[in-house]
Amino acid sequence: MANRILLCIGTKKGLFVAESASPRRRFTLRGPFGPGVAVYSALVDTRGTPRLYASSCNPFFGMKVLRSTDLGKTFKETKSAPAFSKEDGRAVANIWSLEAGGNRKELWCGVEPAALFKSRDGGDSWEMVSGISNHEHARKWHPGNGGLCMHTILRDGKRVHLGISTGGHYLSEDGGETFAAANQGIGAGFLPDPFIEFGQCVHKIARHSGAPGRLYMQNHGGFPEHPGIGVLRSDDHGHTWRSIADGLPSDFGFPILVHPHDPDTIYVMPLEAPTRTCPGGAPAVWRSENGGGSWKKLTQGLPKKESFFTVLRDAMDIDELSSPALYFGTTTGQLWFGREGGERWECLFDSLPPIHCVKVTVV
Repeated sequence: MANRILLCIGTKKGLFVAESASPRRRFTLRGPFGPGVAVYSALVDTRGTPRLYASSCNPFFGMKVLRSTDLGKTFKETKSAPAFSKEDGRAVANIWSLEAGGNRKELWCGVEPAALFKSRDGGDSWEMVSGISNHEHARKWHPGNGGLCMHTILRDGKRVHLGISTGGHYLSEDGGETFAAANQGIGAGFLPDPFIEFGQCVHKIARHSGAPGRLYMQNHGGFPEHPGIGVLRSDDHGHTWRSIADGLPSDFGFPILVHPHDPDTIYVMPLEAPTRTCPGGAPAVWRSENGGGSWKKLTQGLPKKESFFTVLRDAMDIDELSSPALYFGTTTGQLWFGREGGERWECLFDSLPPIHCVKVTVV
């Protein structure tokens, strides 16, 4: 029986691991691992014996992938990290996503500039997935404010969904051999014609296995002339999208989550688009329990004013206990914990380096 909560916290200065027994009364912190080097992505792989993975992106010494086989007590570098060939002409600037593949040792990895890599041996060797990395659109994508990043990889049987900033949503229906842009209804409000084939600045995509065909998206919203394009839903495996932003204070934000036990319950954290900070300096997580039909503001325990932080696309997660808790990390180094699905919040750690990603699992 699972009885421990494990948090991987990727920061500007390395990876931290926090652990608690399932009542979640007290979390202990260890790290940093890969000290002084930015960590933008992490994965807790629970297939078989749990393994933890994290990127380690050093601007001087290149990309590394860290791996732990003892629940985050120690980490070692894998034998290699994703890299373009010399003939390609591109160089990996960051690792934005790590996801479990179809078998025990298979991993998928999204990088900057936007490309997809696959490992068949737990991260010791990598091959580029040509169907998207050399897609006819790939050399036409442009970087957003955070870079040209492939940050979302969602696998659903033979379907693979990718989120790219700024490239949009790409869908494979043959296991990742070929991909097509699937952006109908997704707006790019920073362009004169927002509804284009590709080039949208998708921030994050989420799904739940209990609702086949349904996906949720946090897109780059915040444009008064194009309201409602920031929080979206698809009910046809991502072929078309519609707005579910009505009722939110802003349709701009980065993360989006689905409740582990209820595909109709979703969470977002709206931000003010110009500053990318909490509206009015008062942070709030917003929850919908009807698939985006209406929204409730969750603030108990959070600061009521003068908190102008940002929560990045991978810096919010939810555990899978019977009464799940939410976790989010801020660019000012706080790790917040929301019991009862976000009804009651407390600050677990208040002085970490700027937080890039938060991943939680029950082991």
